[in-house]
Amino acid sequence: MKKTFSLLFVAAAAAGFLTACASHDTGAQRPVNTTVNNLEDSAQFVLFDKGAQESVTCDAIQQQRLPDGRLQVAANIRNRDNRRIQVQVNCVFKDGQGFVVEDTPFKNLFLDEHAQEGVQFVSLNDKAQRYTIRVREAR
Repeated sequence: MKKTFSLLFVAAAAAGFLTACASHDTGAQRPVNTTVNNLEDSAQFVLFDKGAQESVTCDAIQQQRLPDGRLQVAANIRNRDNRRIQVQVNCVFKDGQGFVVEDTPFKNLFLDEHAQEGVQFVSLNDKAQRYTIRVREAR
């Protein structure tokens, strides 16, 4: 009788524990924090890391449509530091809805003290409507 009571008590405790841990998922959930860290969706120029944020700025961006329909983008990248730096720059071309149609390889760019250099990117086809120029510190 004592064994039966102990087993019954353990079984009841286990059942209570399992139901307390049961998940109450209600199916699909909406994503949270969808506007956090999505600057690339709206900006034409972004800086990827702290080093680039402290050292680099973009003075001007120019875009034009070439006769064959491709998008050409040029940007003036400026070194704000009093030292020579190396950064990497690329361009992501997007369609009218913001979907990536081309991601160019990163180019190394060496900037002397307080110097400004121009970089240019041309899309491979006429699908590009928007773009984001991205800069990161070279390592």
